[in-house]
Amino acid sequence: MAEAIASHRAGHLDPFVAQVMKDVTAKNPGEKEFHQAVQEVVETLVPVLKRHPEYRKAKIIERLVEPERVVIFRVPWMDDKGEFHVNRGLRVQFNSAIGPYKGGLRFHPSVNLSILKFLGFEQIFKNSLTTLPMGGGKGGSDFNPKGKSDAETMRFCQSFMTELFRHIGADVDVPAGDIGVGGREIGYLFGQYKRLTREFTGVLTGKGLNWGGSLVRPEATGFGVVYFAQEQLKTRGEGIKGKVVAVSGFGNVAWGAVQKVNELGGKVVTLSGPDGFIHDEDGVSGEKVDFMLKLRASGQDVVSPYAEKFKGAQFHAGKRPWGVKVDVAIPCATQNELDGKDAAELLKNGCVCVTEGANMPSTPEAVAAFQAAKVLFAPGKASNAGGVATSGLEMSQNSMRMSWSREEVDRHLHGIMVNIHHSCVTVAQEFGDPGNYVMGANIAGFLKVANAMMDQGLV
Repeated sequence: MAEAIASHRAGHLDPFVAQVMKDVTAKNPGEKEFHQAVQEVVETLVPVLKRHPEYRKAKIIERLVEPERVVIFRVPWMDDKGEFHVNRGLRVQFNSAIGPYKGGLRFHPSVNLSILKFLGFEQIFKNSLTTLPMGGGKGGSDFNPKGKSDAETMRFCQSFMTELFRHIGADVDVPAGDIGVGGREIGYLFGQYKRLTREFTGVLTGKGLNWGGSLVRPEATGFGVVYFAQEQLKTRGEGIKGKVVAVSGFGNVAWGAVQKVNELGGKVVTLSGPDGFIHDEDGVSGEKVDFMLKLRASGQDVVSPYAEKFKGAQFHAGKRPWGVKVDVAIPCATQNELDGKDAAELLKNGCVCVTEGANMPSTPEAVAAFQAAKVLFAPGKASNAGGVATSGLEMSQNSMRMSWSREEVDRHLHGIMVNIHHSCVTVAQEFGDPGNYVMGANIAGFLKVANAMMDQGLV
């Protein structure tokens, strides 16, 4: 991927960006996802660096692309049969200029250093955009929770936290959940942290409601994505109401997005999983939304049972949902799930808005196609910031030893997403490319972090 990106864009790179990418790829060989994330950000920052040479002199970019700390450790655990296993645990503490490291833990076989560095790097800008005091980090393990018993998952989480606890804290690093890490895992992780430190603090977010968690957190990312899409459409005098929407994935992000689209008067017609996608022309609403949670809870990682239960739906094995005729696309599954061919299909079918729910789900070729067609396109670091924003709200509630109502949390979340959208639009216009949400998000997120780094000296 990194080589393809480099060759695809080689003739367009600013000399400074080319040098940064040369150094990044040399220092981080084989980390294709990380290379992709860095290039996508740095090449949009050229106008800022020309306007503010002090950032170049202070080597802000060179410092930003290097994590402050990477912790790698082994995680030994025993299964229910008494067999021993060893997985790898990681935590990338990328940047703490504006607050404690903040970012999820991902338990999935695909987890490696490249993916966590890409996610942690993106998290810097995403957290900055929320305006909350949170730095960027990410972590996880190549452990696969699928098919594991509660007891096996507990033993793994306890072993994982036995090493991680010494590197985190409520004012140091506050992990959350991500793929493979839900309420069950957060509970086991928190219990072990409390056992080891004898502290009950807001060290993790995504906690249970009766021990420090926040209402709306599970669905917050999906809610935020739809709030952002609504603001995008408003710039053209439209809204979600009456729009047909394609959603990929069927986890918490997709679940939240489906609920909010329905609430705002739109109709979601697709969901997807590793096995393929379902197309439901009648819309995913009512009991169908509840069935999404049952699919997720089954641990089978498939969506085909949806079409078996709801006869009006069709299942398309091994395919992605981007060939369906829709007005809005919200990719909520994983990185690079929507490529150039998918983008061409969406454009051919009249899609007018693409709002990323996952982290970097669109390939560079897809992004280029959307931007060339002047489609409303929002990068995940802006549009899916609702999840970490609500984690930040959970941190605030923990610090104040109080709990907010569902309506209050949702109101704060809506306000944050509206402000993020405003920042992206305003900054893109200020730097000469109106409507470019990628540039707007990257520059707006960068400026706050860069200025904090300048203020704090060479650290």
